[in-house]
Amino acid sequence: MNAPIERMESLEDVAFQGISRRAFIVTAGGVGIAVAFGGTAGLRKALAQAASFTPNAWIRIAADGGVILVSPGSEMGQGTMTAMPLLIAEDMDLDWSKVKVEHAPHMPKLYGNPLFGGNMIVGASRTMRGYYEVMRLAGMQAREVMIRNAARRWNVPASELATEPHHVVHRASGRKMSYGEIATFAEVPADMPAITRDKLKPASQFRLIGKDQQRIDGPDNVSGRAQYGIDTRLPGMLYATVLRAPVNGEGPESVDDGEARKVPGVKQIVRMPYGVGVVADSYPAALKAKQALKVTWTSKSKARAYTTDKLIADYTQRARNLADTGVVYEAHGDAKGAMAKAAKRLTAEYTSVNVTHACMEPTNCTAQVDGDKIEFWAPTQNRFGVFLAAIKGLGFPPPNVKINVTLLGDGFGRRAENDYAFDAGFIAKAMPGQPIKVIWTREDDIQYTKPRPLTVQRLEAGLDAQGNLVAFHHRIVSESIYARFAPPAFEKAGGRDLPVCEGAFEPTYGYPSFELDYLREQRGIDVAVWRSVGGGYTKFAIETFIEEVAAAAGKDAVDLRMQLLAKDPRGQAVMREAMAMADWNRKRPAGRALGIAYSDIWESYIAMVAEVSVDRKTGKINVHELWSAVDCGVAVQPRNVELQVEGAAIYGLSGLREKLIYKEGVPQQSNYHDYPVLRGNETPKITTKVIVTNNKPGGIGEVGLPPVAPAVANAVFKLTGKRLRALPFDTSELKTA
Repeated sequence: MNAPIERMESLEDVAFQGISRRAFIVTAGGVGIAVAFGGTAGLRKALAQAASFTPNAWIRIAADGGVILVSPGSEMGQGTMTAMPLLIAEDMDLDWSKVKVEHAPHMPKLYGNPLFGGNMIVGASRTMRGYYEVMRLAGMQAREVMIRNAARRWNVPASELATEPHHVVHRASGRKMSYGEIATFAEVPADMPAITRDKLKPASQFRLIGKDQQRIDGPDNVSGRAQYGIDTRLPGMLYATVLRAPVNGEGPESVDDGEARKVPGVKQIVRMPYGVGVVADSYPAALKAKQALKVTWTSKSKARAYTTDKLIADYTQRARNLADTGVVYEAHGDAKGAMAKAAKRLTAEYTSVNVTHACMEPTNCTAQVDGDKIEFWAPTQNRFGVFLAAIKGLGFPPPNVKINVTLLGDGFGRRAENDYAFDAGFIAKAMPGQPIKVIWTREDDIQYTKPRPLTVQRLEAGLDAQGNLVAFHHRIVSESIYARFAPPAFEKAGGRDLPVCEGAFEPTYGYPSFELDYLREQRGIDVAVWRSVGGGYTKFAIETFIEEVAAAAGKDAVDLRMQLLAKDPRGQAVMREAMAMADWNRKRPAGRALGIAYSDIWESYIAMVAEVSVDRKTGKINVHELWSAVDCGVAVQPRNVELQVEGAAIYGLSGLREKLIYKEGVPQQSNYHDYPVLRGNETPKITTKVIVTNNKPGGIGEVGLPPVAPAVANAVFKLTGKRLRALPFDTSELKTA
């Protein structure tokens, strides 16, 4: 299962290379942002629009005024195909009604995300943060190119010209020329205009940013025209499925495919490092043949000792052993010294088990091999990963790899992996000339996923005699994501695992002294990112524990948070707003209570209030309403921000029950009957307020998830006096006799 990924190069260390002279570089704090410009034959060939004017690699303008903008991110429902091109349109002064959007080709030298080292990856709430200035600067430079061409045609100084939507104007003479007309004679200047961030529009002049626009992908989704990976159809295409080893890290020892080959429509049986691929002229035939395979598996994987209950016990024991420091992820002050002198010390332990992504669209990928060339049609968040699967795992020359990105039916981090692309490429290589579509069954996707890691956290707080917090010590025991996904980055970080620990090392609160320890485990199961990754369990621990600290100090938990946020007015603002939205001090109906939680990951701030009741006979927790206040800086599409917060909150509510349990390395859940996710009728009313500020944009796709569990748990404590310290929630302890 893990063959292609284990050879993956660093996501963080691959920088832009080969930028042509037609590029500009904006330097900020020693970090260069490079945007390459078009006009070359290679770029025009890649964009397949030689008749259009290409002022830079992001934009094509036709004579009729139609404009095609390139979106570098994968669209998985988060709105990137609208929000990203809108940045270009704002500073280029485009008429949005004349704009169409296409996925960027896999050309990282042109379209790479600076926050991923110049690679084309979508995830970690880095898309808007990484591309915000890049795409605005590209739009501004294209505008300057149009102005220069109009000035040349009119024989006037460029300084006398301005723009209106889709036009260059010369106010002194009253002349106006459309971008379409300019495109018929325009040339890319040899000396491209120098663009710096100080030339970008101020927020007060925004015409598109901050104004809700119709989603680019909306009409096709509503009409059914949208093309997802599962919709790929190619002439002569065959279908494939893979019988995978039941335990991670193992493979086929012997294969009896006699009965499988007798199934009508079966074309090929392909032995793979981690399973057996079956190729047929229909997917049902492939599935039937897969069921007929008789395979003996190797049994040497370390993961055979991976049993959930045993791991929790082992991890807990390690978390308690303070002599085992692991890696100190972050520290300030002398937390251990202050803790030793504290008048009162509090400790709590938290657990979270493995969970899977359960994406709506089944995992799939299509590939075709032609000689030493390979082409993919992939619903992927990670073009770089698909590229590495082709060149590192399958041996294709880099120039001979083509990646077509389709729409994604959800991502949640699952489609940042490249295992399904390796599946398709491996089988297509065994059957050159044939397009091969690999589809994972729902059972495959749940059982052979790379789940969010199982964790144990130990939190300790020290109080002085006056009840003031003097020390905070946070320990996380977990398998590593980075060590598998990006080994050089993991090593460069000194063994610190950013996704595992995120949410615990951000400037959450102004602790007088603080230490975060990461204790890595290596138990043989490949773990991966899952929407909000570390934030889903670290904020659960922090935001419930802070209420215990407040109680021990004799303080109101909200007052303690506001005290610890004294130097963070944005954090205080979302706390106040969420409480106002929920009418925090109003008496609730009998049997209901409010809980609150705060989060500040991905440079965005959110506070959430949950109204909850508990059925004391069954222990069932009912979440009736959620209120959220979020400050993500510049909100490019405010309504979309609301929708992303709401979607992540629903995902977080589902996570309160989800669990992927392992016994001797084998996952015990297989489909929605035993891996239940939140249903529509269980979804509470959700109200979100976007607090717009002029701060740089923060990430938003994951922001609504981290505060859900602690807000609900804090409300449950008010109702029952029980502290919930495990994900998923153990509701059995909430029952009354």
